[in-house]
This record gives sequence, C-alpha cells and structure tokens, in this order.
Amino acid sequence: MRKTQLQKYAKLLARVGLNVKKGQTVFIAAALDQPDFVTMVVEECYKAGASEVYVEWSHQPCEKIGSKYRTLESLSKMSPWVKAKWEFKAKNYSSRLWIESEDPDGMNGVDQEKMSKVRQAIYPQIKPFRQALENRHQWCIAAAPGKAWAKKVFPELSESKAVEAMWKAILHASRADCKNPVKAWKEHNADLLARSEYLNSLNLKYLEYKSANGTDLRVELLEDGIFTGGREKTLKGKIFNPNIPTEEVFTTPKAGAVEGIVYSTKPLSYMGELIDNFSLRFENGKVVEAKAEQGEALLQKMVSMDEGAGKLGEVALIPYDSPINESGILFYNTLFDENASCHFAVGHGFNECLKGFEKLSDEECKARGVNDSMIHVDFMIGSRDMSIVGVTKDDKRVQIFENGTWAF
Repeated sequence: MRKTQLQKYAKLLARVGLNVKKGQTVFIAAALDQPDFVTMVVEECYKAGASEVYVEWSHQPCEKIGSKYRTLESLSKMSPWVKAKWEFKAKNYSSRLWIESEDPDGMNGVDQEKMSKVRQAIYPQIKPFRQALENRHQWCIAAAPGKAWAKKVFPELSESKAVEAMWKAILHASRADCKNPVKAWKEHNADLLARSEYLNSLNLKYLEYKSANGTDLRVELLEDGIFTGGREKTLKGKIFNPNIPTEEVFTTPKAGAVEGIVYSTKPLSYMGELIDNFSLRFENGKVVEAKAEQGEALLQKMVSMDEGAGKLGEVALIPYDSPINESGILFYNTLFDENASCHFAVGHGFNECLKGFEKLSDEECKARGVNDSMIHVDFMIGSRDMSIVGVTKDDKRVQIFENGTWAF
C-alpha cells in the first residue's frame, strides 16, 4: 500500500474521526503489529494541534496467556496504576482512538466462563470513569490489517497479499481511497443527517421488522427518542466521527419493549470467538431463547451477563446495498460487518438518543427507557428482502425499508 494513501487515512482519523483540537491530549490504543501506521497517526494528531499523544500498545497472544495463568481474583482487581490512568483520562477529557487489527479467532480456547466473571467484576470499577467521559470527549474506532485477520478474510492469498488486499478493503470502506477523503466524509455525514431528520419528523412509536429468514420483530421506541448518524457532538459542541467506517442511522429503543424473533445474517466476533447462524427470541422485551449453530454457549452467556444484557440497546438502519455489503467481503469484525446492513445491539443504550439528555442524570435516562448494561454488542440482521415499517404516534404506517434498503 502506498505511503501517501496511508497518510491520507491517518489524516482522516485525526481530522475527521477525532477532529483533534489545539492543546488536546490524545490516547491511541493499538496492537503491536501496527507500528508504522500508528506513527503516521501520531504525527497527524500533532499536526492537528494535539499537545500530547499517548500510545497504549496491546498484544492479543499475551492477553490470551494472561487469561490462562492469572487467577480470577487477580484479573478482577483494578491495579493502582490502571486506576490512575483512568483518573487521568477522565480529568483531561481526552480524545481517544482505537485502531483494531486483532485476529477474530485469537482468543479461541480461552475459559469464557472465567473471563465473563472477570468482566462482571471489573465493570463496576470502570463504570464511574466511563460516565465521567460520556459525551465529554471525542473518540473514534477505526482499523488496520493485522496479518492473522487478513488471512482470515482472504485465506486464498499469501500473507503479504492478504494484508495488501485488506488495506484496500479497509480504505475503500472508510472512504479513504478517494482524492479527498475529508470532503467525501463531509458529504456522507450530510446524507446521514438528512435521513435522521426525516425519521425524527415522523414521530415513530415502534418499528416492525420482517424477513423471509424468519425474522418477525416489533421494537418500541423511546417516547422522546431521536435518530442520529455519522458525526456526533460532545456536550461542549465539538464534532467528531465515532466510527470510521459508518453507514448507519440509529437510535436507542425502549428497554423491555421488544417482541418476536430475529435471525442473524452475518457471524458475530465476540470475546475473540465466532458466533454464527444464531437467533434471539424476545418476550416482554428480553431474550428468552438464544440458539446458534456455532458458539451457542457463548451467545447464551453474552445475553445473561447482567440484567440489561438480554435487552436491546440499539437499532441501526443500513441499506443492504451499502458499499461494505456490495464489496462481498465478510470482515469478521463488527466495526465493518455491522455497517454492511441493518443491525441491533443487545446491552447498553445511548443517552444521547434521548431529547434533552444533557439535562438528565444517568438514572433519569434509565427511567425513561434507556437500557443499562455492562455490554453493548452489535449483531447483523439485515437481508435482501427485509421490510421495516414504522408506526407513528397517531398510528400511521410508514414504509422505512423495502427489499432491504431505504424506502425514501
């Protein structure tokens, strides 16, 4: 991959993804297999005005070994230096960038029961810091091709050619392979905003999903909920793009108000393992049945992590003819696969999808129907024949999706 093209991508992440401002502190989380590209991103953040850029390196094989040899008690404690790092982040309202490149199968064989208990123990310790950062900092998730990930996606190619093909796929999906990626994202954000505003004008009460694969689901929306997509704003009005790529217009549904069954249309990579060909059946807003051809035990553990894990926290609308889906590539990575077609997420909902959320406490948002959970896991449900009908507060029926794509 040409260095000039990667520099454009690095600039896009700094200027559009994070939208780094003068004097800001930036944290970058990346794997050890991406030193050259991360170096480019660091420089672009400084060029954008950052005063400090910190890189937090990770290595999946070491994490896997640690999960094997460390005790449950050891893994469940937040060490003083980790706590100090979280406190520093919360105090500085930093900008944060995650660059994903991990092997989708990299945690196969890990004791998932043990690691689920670890997450349940760690979450209450981290939650106060996350709440302090919520809507107060710019953040972005993007990707670069790790060798194992590239081979998973392109098994027929040599390792070097697989990485090259993966770079091309990531840059294309991210609108970073054109002459002016920053301009392309400005236009893309404008389109997502227009679609969000139209949906908000309908005053929808609930959505009905139907597909020939068996999906038949009714999802009630928040009384004061809103759709959004593309760029977002912090409470101080700083604009950023949290996901590169993104194709979604999304909202948070009303917790505990879902009925029916939904079938997945793409594999889900969760906790370093794959869950495939699965279904979730909801009654009174909560998962009562979870089946899968692959990874069923992990799926069932996922939706029972806490009280809110088996409830929906997000509904996202993406046309089946999206650029990612049309590429024909299965990325085995939620950042990309969730933007191929419509998806849901079980777990935590978004306060910012509630009108006037900035004047409400976390508990008040929860009382108005925003789901609370330690997890937020997206899974893909869009199909070529999917129909989505919106029912307004005055009981009018509006076709939102027809044959898998926008009906407006």
